Amino acid sequence: MKGIDGLELSPRKNEYLKYLLEKGGMAHTTDISAHFDLDPSTVTKAINEMSSTGLIEHIPYRGVCLTPRGREYATFLVRRHRVLGLMLSHYGLTPREACSEASKLESYVSKDVVDKICKSLGHPSMGICGRITHDKCCCCPDDE
Repeated sequence: MKGIDGLELSPRKNEYLKYLLEKGGMAHTTDISAHFDLDPSTVTKAINEMSSTGLIEHIPYRGVCLTPRGREYATFLVRRHRVLGLMLSHYGLTPREACSEASKLESYVSKDVVDKICKSLGHPSMGICGRITHDKCCCCPDDE
């Protein structure tokens, strides 16, 4: 993920990307607005703003889909959540508490920090919220 530090988007927009990934990479704006309990015009405005990032493609009346770069970014967002949740669980938080707290913090933690936390945890493959996938930049020997 060259040129991406994980801090480019607002927390809400990050959640939209994770939702799209969860839905197989594509969803209608009405599905997104229903899922987040938001007015469709609010979602459409955010989606239009996000279209300029190259992470999504918005086809009016058809839906929103992740671009290849958007899929990579959304995968990182899920990884970041799971790594942070696992880290927090090591400090006595229950799985539910750790997941909740990770959700509050995740949009403010850079990719570089996530990679360092991941390394310190031994590049785990499972977190409290699910499987942790790794990108080659986190786990490649050249980064050490």
